This record gives sequence, C-alpha cells and structure tokens, in this order.
Amino acid sequence: MSEIRKLRREELPESVTLSEFAFQYELSDAEREEQAGKMDPDQHWGFFEEGRLAAKLQLLNFHTWLNGRRFAMGGIAGVATWPEYRRNGMVARLLGQTLKTMREQGQTLSFLAPFKFEFYRRYGWETYVDYMRYEIPADKLPKFEAPAGGTVRRIASDWERLNPLYVEYAKRYNGMLERDEDWWTKRHFKSKKGTVAVYANAQGEPRGYVHYQVKERTATIHELVFLDEEARRGLWKFIADHDSMIAKIVVKAPSDDQLPFLLHDPTIKQEKLAYFMARIVDAESFLAQYAYAPRPDAEPLHLRITDPHAEWNQGIFRLQFGGGGTSAQAARLSGLEAPDEEGLLSCSIQTLAALFLGYQTPGFMAGIGRLQGSPELVARLEAALPRRTTFLLDFF
Repeated sequence: MSEIRKLRREELPESVTLSEFAFQYELSDAEREEQAGKMDPDQHWGFFEEGRLAAKLQLLNFHTWLNGRRFAMGGIAGVATWPEYRRNGMVARLLGQTLKTMREQGQTLSFLAPFKFEFYRRYGWETYVDYMRYEIPADKLPKFEAPAGGTVRRIASDWERLNPLYVEYAKRYNGMLERDEDWWTKRHFKSKKGTVAVYANAQGEPRGYVHYQVKERTATIHELVFLDEEARRGLWKFIADHDSMIAKIVVKAPSDDQLPFLLHDPTIKQEKLAYFMARIVDAESFLAQYAYAPRPDAEPLHLRITDPHAEWNQGIFRLQFGGGGTSAQAARLSGLEAPDEEGLLSCSIQTLAALFLGYQTPGFMAGIGRLQGSPELVARLEAALPRRTTFLLDFF
C-alpha cells in the first residue's frame, strides 16, 4: 500500500538520512537529531510504500517580486528518493500533490533548483533565471574614484539595516525572494560568513551594501547591492582597496550586468549560468494578479494553455484589460465561448512561465515554435509584457 502525506515529527530523522544519502554528505548522530529538531513537519511531504519512507520533498512558503508586485510562491527543495524506489513515478506524484497544495494556499508560482533541467520540464517547470559569474584578477579591478562625500562603513550583520536596501533592489528584478528576519539570520548570515559594508551618499543616505569574505587570497562577493551608479562606484572602490591582500574576486551579477564594459581591461573570466526554474501553479489567478505594461485601449487576448499535470490550468483563458492596460481580468472559457483558431495564442505552461517572468520574449518563443499564433497576436502579447531582467541572489 502506498500513500502521500506530510511527515510526522518522529519521521524527520529518516528524512534527514535520505537527504544525506541523496546529496552525499554525512552528519553525526547529534547533528542529525539537531537538524531534524529544527524542521517543520508541516513543510515536509513523503511518499510511503508499505509504511516506509520511499521519497520526499520540502514545500517552503515564500513571496517573490514580479514587475514590482509581490506574489506568493512555493519553493520546492530536498527532493530525494531511495535508489530501490526510483523510476516508479513517486516524485511525479509528490509534485502533483504539492501543486494541489500550493494552489489551495494561494501560491500562484513555484521555484526550484533542479538537479537536471529536463527532468522538471516534464512536470511544467521552466528555466527562468541566469546569472553572470565573474572572476576578476586583482590587477583588473575597477579603477573608480571615490564619489564626493560618499562613505563606506563596515557594520555588524544587521538585517534591519540591510533589508530596506535589499527590498528596493529586489523589486527591480523578477524572481527575487522577499526576506524576513528568520531568512536573514538563520539562512543568509549563517551560510555566508564574512564582512558587511554599507555605502552612504553625501547626505548620509544608505544606497548600497556589499557582503563578502576574504579567504586564501580570494574575495568572494556574496552580495553586491546598489541603488544607483554612485553606490556601485563607491562599493567597487572599497572592494578594490583590498588589492594588497587578494589575488582575485569572484562575484555573481544579473544576466544584463555591464561591469566588464566599465573595466579598464574587460578580458576577465565571464560565465553565464542557468540557475533556477519556475512554474505557474494557478494560471487564472496568476494572470489576474500580473502587472502588465501600460497600453491605452489594450485589446483582449485569448491564451490556450496546455498543462497535463494540473488540469485546472488546461484550457482557453481570456484576458480583458483595464486600468490603462496594466491590469486584467482573467477568465477560463468554455468551448462555446472560445474564439476561432485565428484568434488564439497557444503555448504550454512552461512557455507561459518563461514569457510572463520576462526570461524570454514572445517573438523568440514564436520563432522557435513554442508559441503559436498570428504575428499580430504575438506582437500584442509582446506589448503587454513589461521587459524586466530576472535575477535571484538566494538558494534553497
């Protein structure tokens, strides 16, 4: 007999043991008990076969920013199966259960870090974010002058001072996490050791921060957050002043970052890396919450969505725009209400996520055959979607 349910507290140590096996790390008995003691059973789902835990995952409750709006998001983590139970569809059934749970909880989006992108594409998730990874030798660091009147001060790891800067920065991108005190103190600062420094302008207003660690002559920049060009230059001047104690800097930046152009010698190591995946959990609610680009007299759009793993997303949806085109009423239509084929745009739930999170454009997706419809309708959708870079500083 098999069943899917939330784990009981006494079953959490077994979940930790499965994670150790699947992700290839080892804890002592005391560490295992400590980790299990900190876990919330309500977040952990298991697939049980004849009463034994065979597979499991964690469903985390988050919020994310999308076009400046806050969306409830379910984070999937810790997906693992004991080898004797693999390739029996257990993870697929666990994911199906979590989709239903997220919908019930009002989470219209879901993010996860994949072990293999093609695996999660089968179940409706799609790549939504890349990032740039730079390795900058000390002799090629930016040569910026210190902004007039600006100051950089090292501070304690104070989440209340950093969070307002982080929030303003995060809202500029699609897909960043909203952080609370627990996330800052129990996850961020605990997993990322080092020094924090804040940049303030001549008026004494904080405008950015850097969180970094220097170890074995390498400066790893955990986060570089700046709200304007002055703060960027001030923080990079501070980082460059570490040149006597480091050989190189490693830093993560958004995919549209232009730092190499600002260097006196841009021949540094640059990698563009695919990172997280996203899924639209509830298309009707998501489309109604979405912030569209302003367009006077915006015409309705009809989207035919395919989603074999969430039947509530399957069908034709009508977007009726209002508020200067920035908001829409989304309604699922019956067959009799649906327009003719020439009035439809058609795509999978994966394509919908890539488009509406801003990772890909309608023109590109139509060109590769993942969005079907007339050029006029493709252009109309393109005009409706704001252009905003996706980015994610966190991991879970």
